[in-house]
Order: sequence, then C-alpha cells, then structure tokens
Amino acid sequence: MARTARIFGTDGVRGVANVDLTPELAFRIGRAGAAILAGQAAPDAPIVIGRDTRLSGTMLEAAVTAGITSTGRDALSLGVLPTPGVARVTVLSGAAAGVMISASHNPIEDNGIKFFGGDGFKLSDAEEHAIEAAVHDDAALPRPTHAGVGVARTAHELAELYFQTLVASGADLSRLTVVVDAAFGAAYLVGPRAIAALGARVEPLHAADDGSRINVACGSTDLSALAQRVRELSRAEPSAHVLGVAFDGDADRALFVDESGATVDGDRVMLVLAGEKKRHGRLHGDTVVGTVMSNIGLERALAAEGIALVRAAVGDRYVLEAMRAGDYRFGGEQSGHVIDLQRNTTGDGPGTAIELLSVVVRSGRSLRELAAGLHVAPQILVNVRTARKAVLDDPGVRAAIERATAELGPSGRILVRASGTEPLIRVMIEGDDRERIDSLAHGLAEIVRTAAQ
Repeated sequence: MARTARIFGTDGVRGVANVDLTPELAFRIGRAGAAILAGQAAPDAPIVIGRDTRLSGTMLEAAVTAGITSTGRDALSLGVLPTPGVARVTVLSGAAAGVMISASHNPIEDNGIKFFGGDGFKLSDAEEHAIEAAVHDDAALPRPTHAGVGVARTAHELAELYFQTLVASGADLSRLTVVVDAAFGAAYLVGPRAIAALGARVEPLHAADDGSRINVACGSTDLSALAQRVRELSRAEPSAHVLGVAFDGDADRALFVDESGATVDGDRVMLVLAGEKKRHGRLHGDTVVGTVMSNIGLERALAAEGIALVRAAVGDRYVLEAMRAGDYRFGGEQSGHVIDLQRNTTGDGPGTAIELLSVVVRSGRSLRELAAGLHVAPQILVNVRTARKAVLDDPGVRAAIERATAELGPSGRILVRASGTEPLIRVMIEGDDRERIDSLAHGLAEIVRTAAQ
C-alpha cells in the first residue's frame, strides 16, 4: 500500500467488503486506531465495537478486534447496535474509544469502519490522518506479549445503556400507532422496542437480523412500503393515529411518513423540532445548522419563527463541525440525519423518532399539520454514476454549470458535487419553476455523464 494512499473518506473507511475493505486492512486499522485513540485513556479502558447486520460484519469485527487486542487494549463487542448507540455507550461506559462497522445506507456488498473518540464524537481530520500514518507504519505500533495482550469479550448488555437513554427522553406515546421500518439494519431490535416501551402500538416492518436484505427496497432509502402500510392501517382503523418512521442501515438517520402516507423529510423534521425547542428556550443561539442541500423553503420557514439557518457542506460531519465551531446545538440534513447535542454526539435515528413522536403527542396536532409550515421550493436531484470526481474540473462541465446558473438567475440555486460516500456526481437544482429546473438538471447531468466517459 502506498504511503500516500487515503484510507478515510467523509464518513470513516468504506468500500466493498473483502475487496476494498479486506480483513487484513481492517486488522491494521484496528491496530492503528487503538494505538492512536487509546493513548490518552486509562490503561484498562476498553474499546467498544458495534456493527449493523451486514453479512460481512462479523468478519470485519473479528479483524478489527484482533487488531485492537494486539496492541494490548481490551475490546468489548456490543453486537448489532445503531451507530448512535455505539457513540452513547462509548461515553456512558467510559470506553477509550468506539468502533462502528457499517456502510450506513450503502448497498449490501459494502461495509465500513468508523471511530468515535472517548467523548463520543467522530474523529477530527488530524486524528484520521494520524491513524492513516500508523496504518502505513505498522511496525512502530505496540505488540505486547504475555499478560500484556488485550482480551476480547462480548458485552451485549452494554447496549441496554442506549435503550435506557431513548426511553428516558420520550413522552407517553400510547395514543399512537407507529410503523417502524428498520431496513433490516442495526435498529431492527432497539428501534421498535424503544418506541413500544413508551406505550405506542408498534408494527415492525423489515425488522429482522437479515443482512442479506439491508437497505433493499426498504428503510429511509425507499419509503414506498412504509407509506403503503401506514395507509392500509389508517383505512382499516380510521380512528387510529398512524405514523411511520424509517431508519437506514446503521440508524443514524430517520425519515417519516405522516398520517396520510406523505413523506416528512429531514428539513421538515428540523423545522418542527427547532420550533419546539425555541418555544421552550432550548434552541441555543436561535440557530439551526443545515446544509447546502437544505431547501430554501426551510430557510424561509425558520426565519418566520425567528430562527437563523447556517449552511454547511453536505455530510453530517460537516454539519457537526459547523455546530461546534458556532457553538450551536441543533442541526441536520434533508436526508434525515438530525444532530441534537443535548441528546447525543452524532445523528440518532431512534432518538429523533422518539423526540418527533413526543412533540406530536404533546402538541395534540397531527404530524401533517406540524410539518405543513414548510413550503418546499421544487428541487431536482439527478445522480450521475462515476468514480471520476475530477470531472467537476472539466472545462466543458464548468462552462455548462455557469450557463445554467445564468439562465436560472436569482430565482434558484445550483449545486453540483461529488458524493462523499458513493461513486456519484450529484446535480441539484432548486427553483420555483419545476419544469424549467427539471430540464436544466437533466441537461447538466448529461453533460457530466458524457465528460466522465
């Protein structure tokens, strides 16, 4: 492996399991991560490890665990647990660090490794660079013998700490019926269980430990089955208050379906929750941190409530960076990542679900009514599949973006960017004339596609 090779992307290490992300690489990442992150922790503080349901998860967990213990640090396996659960358990158990093995919303064949520091936050660029350097210089890492070797243990009972924090934060949900689509992922057990513990009638959907179907036509990447089930239950029992929530593979995000089966995305969730926080004096700085993808309708609706919107680059790590830099406590993405630093240190799908459902109950209003304050400006997103991120520097592509921007004028926005987690170039155009922006977006995407060939 070349010394200059990049290992970490925008959300940890990610790739096709056993091809890009091999057990050998996972072992070295485990060694390097343990040596770098545990350096300032107590010698007996373990590193906790969680995973989603992917078939490759146990293979990679074994390799990471071997790497950690080879440095003399103990490793505790939490089993299948959402990413936010690993972050919470890391802090509540006093662990030296946490590791999550997941590729989030990515396809089945992918997997990933992400670290949390002992404070529960994802790593800084400097920490990731230090781990990368240690991966490339493995001989410099500790390799104790005898009683100095670390020990691996199962500690599935620690996952209960996360469950307890979820239940402690919620209201009585007994008047709700909630369809919970767990995407065959990390929240397949704790998501439905926590919502049911608060009194809701829960109907689990795609809630099984089946990594062969994770994210396939289900969860937050495909709400069609969830919407259909919510509508079916509402028709069968008109007096019931039926809602739906969908998680992604590692459950750090959540999207919702209201009583009519309509989608409630991250922008609407942030509007509802931010408004509630402001009314109770709990919105620090009266500011929400969104992204460049947040709809202009969100900005307008927040402003009407005296709330400012700060935009960060796409990706929950960039939202979090902007939050911490500006001393804000609440932010998120249209895709369903919502970060509430009063509750957790990262996006928390089950936590967001419980908070939103609790607002619905306490307000006495429907989710549809609560979310209606956001008048969405049409937004067209076209994905171009290519690994050539440099295509964005192509003169023809840049000229096409400039022409489209000039044609659109001040009535909208254009954003063309490379995905941080998938081999995609994303073309987004927002404006008040749907037909016009649809034509512009698809025309621009075709120019990008041609230049990438």
